[in-house]
Amino acid sequence: MAPAMNHAAKSAVVLLSGGLDSMVCAGLAREAGFEVLALTVDYQQRHRVELEAARRIAGLHADRHLILPLDLSAFGGSALTADIAVPKGGVEEGIPATYVPARNTVFLSLALAWGEAVGARDLFVGVNAVDYSGYPDCRPEFIAAFEALANRATKAGVEGDRFTVHAPLLHMTKADIAREAARLGLDAGLSHSCYDPAADGAACGRCDACRLRAKGFEDAGLPDPTRYAEA
Repeated sequence: MAPAMNHAAKSAVVLLSGGLDSMVCAGLAREAGFEVLALTVDYQQRHRVELEAARRIAGLHADRHLILPLDLSAFGGSALTADIAVPKGGVEEGIPATYVPARNTVFLSLALAWGEAVGARDLFVGVNAVDYSGYPDCRPEFIAAFEALANRATKAGVEGDRFTVHAPLLHMTKADIAREAARLGLDAGLSHSCYDPAADGAACGRCDACRLRAKGFEDAGLPDPTRYAEA
């Protein structure tokens, strides 16, 4: 059951994918005293099991949860939205095939629109610039640029009711994030990170997301609660 609404608290829109990073981000927003308005984008991603993970997480840690359909498979251009193989040879340098064109720009724009509509001026996104697989929209420069855009592109922003984009995981390692989940008392097993799960939702264990997640738990000295497919 979602926590009771605290009407004295400010609201924040939290992008909730269903992954570990977004789960920790929601936990940190709640710890900071915000009501959590969780936004999940159903972009027809191949790893659709993460939508169920987002529902589970939101049921425990959000005051309101919106799943917004936006079919990015119409554009393609990514191993997550088109018939392109998910790389499984290990994390490599450069921007991988799982990069979805402008995804975080699109998602933060949706969070911005919802936030402006409901009076929430704080946006939380679980991007990470340390163990981030090379995505350009997970970098500090991107977050700063989007916050500047938000305050120039909205009625609220230009009238002085400014937006803040929070990226509390930006400079954390995956081990740091795993530790934060434990500190916050979150059940990391509810989250899903795999880009190419089995039909029953089990993680493949070999894609970049699985490798980074597993290494994070290992480096943190914590048990990995992920359910992996049998080899």
